[in-house]
Amino acid sequence: MSRYTGPSWKLSRRLGISLSGTGKEIEKRPYAPGQHGPTQRKKISEYGLQLQEKQKLRHMYGMTERQFHNLFVKAGKQAGVHGENFMILLETRLDNLVYRLGLARTRRAARQLVNHGHVTVDGKRVDIPSYSVKPGQVISLREKSLNLTAVTEALEVNTFVPEYLTFDADKKEGTFVRLPERSELSSEINEAYIVEFYSR
Repeated sequence: MSRYTGPSWKLSRRLGISLSGTGKEIEKRPYAPGQHGPTQRKKISEYGLQLQEKQKLRHMYGMTERQFHNLFVKAGKQAGVHGENFMILLETRLDNLVYRLGLARTRRAARQLVNHGHVTVDGKRVDIPSYSVKPGQVISLREKSLNLTAVTEALEVNTFVPEYLTFDADKKEGTFVRLPERSELSSEINEAYIVEFYSR
């Protein structure tokens, strides 16, 4: 299955979670899209809950099913709790960290920044959004890209950088200090459902 390129606000309302991180999608209409959205009272099965949780996380990070499943398998080979390892691996993706640093307003915009070659890791240009960043590595913009309008606007509205990152606003560069803890990641996701989904 290819990457979803349809309307993101409709998908956010369907899943009941803000995929952009702004919360605007479900602020005005906090119900599913469609004619029967506001009045639906359908009971979801256990499988439905597991699938919904998996889709929430997959669409949140903008990944294809194959990418998502491969990363899940990789997380299972590491020591520790499978679900937590998976969440941490997702968080260490380059496009996600560009978004977390505030260099882009959404993960989609961060993916585009990386794809177009605007981002460097330890001074070397990296144009692979799924690149796994290691603790201690420095994420910055190429010299030609420092004054991009999209980046400037994103930094103006960004008010929060997670504790596992440090950010120098003057240089427009950040350092991935350490791996995040589960408590620092999305509380809207129950990763146990995703582990159950793939363990069927």
